[in-house]
Amino acid sequence: MRKIKIGLIQQANSNDLRINLEKLNRNIAAVSAYGAELVVLQELHNTLYFCQTEDTTNFDLAEPIPGPSTGFYSEIARQFHIVLVTSLFEKRAPGLYHNTAVVFDKDGSIAGKYRKMHIPDDPAYYEKFYFTPGDLGFKPIQTSIGKLGVQVCWDQWYPEGARLMALQGADILIYPTAIGWESSDTDDEKARQLGAWMISQRGHAVANGLPVVAVNRIGHELDPSGQTRGIQFWGNSFVAGPQGEILAQAGSLKEENLVVEVDLERSENVRRWWPFLRDRRIDEFQELTRRFID
Repeated sequence: MRKIKIGLIQQANSNDLRINLEKLNRNIAAVSAYGAELVVLQELHNTLYFCQTEDTTNFDLAEPIPGPSTGFYSEIARQFHIVLVTSLFEKRAPGLYHNTAVVFDKDGSIAGKYRKMHIPDDPAYYEKFYFTPGDLGFKPIQTSIGKLGVQVCWDQWYPEGARLMALQGADILIYPTAIGWESSDTDDEKARQLGAWMISQRGHAVANGLPVVAVNRIGHELDPSGQTRGIQFWGNSFVAGPQGEILAQAGSLKEENLVVEVDLERSENVRRWWPFLRDRRIDEFQELTRRFID
């Protein structure tokens, strides 16, 4: 059996980069001490979630890849001998920026990167102002522990990306995330949103016969503009098995580290029991490339 231990770090951030990085380093060390071979961080983990407002000075937070942050995380991956999934604000060229997941292998090398493909534009999530849609496709990243199907946050609502990762041999689907509630939402609405978020990703696990790892941030972050009451990030980071079963789940109120053992060979058995890939009518799917079928 091919089992690996996965570390999830659900962290609250401040506006002090140094403090955030020191905390991430401590948390990575903690899950590594419990045997984590693969560690996944939340979306845009270096800073506060700056997309609540449209402010051109926030572009100063972006970095080239490779750059200072990739150097920092490369050394951590090498030191703890882990595969590390990070989420960075990439400056590709003047005026051209991406929301980019960078994966480091156990020797500290960059195994690959994924640029977020689906970019939201909702109140308090003004990401289209900052991020150019990705152009690297949905390509699993080969590492020493297997192929990682990494996407980022808003991508998690789209089954097509998960399927394309699975069809190229991904062993795990991974989603660094920053999602939460507006404080004016009712308790019923909060429950619906959280339920939909989990159901969608558990559905990717079931449809593709793969484990899913989703790591969300936690805590309340103020809206600098004062137009809203900010975002209460709902945490609930989780790992689902290839039948959608919840293997571990964090809470919604506090920072948490999880270490979860996942049997990667279980996907083979699940796909034998539920042969969804065998039965796909690929000869009838051509119209999926259309925006809408009138």
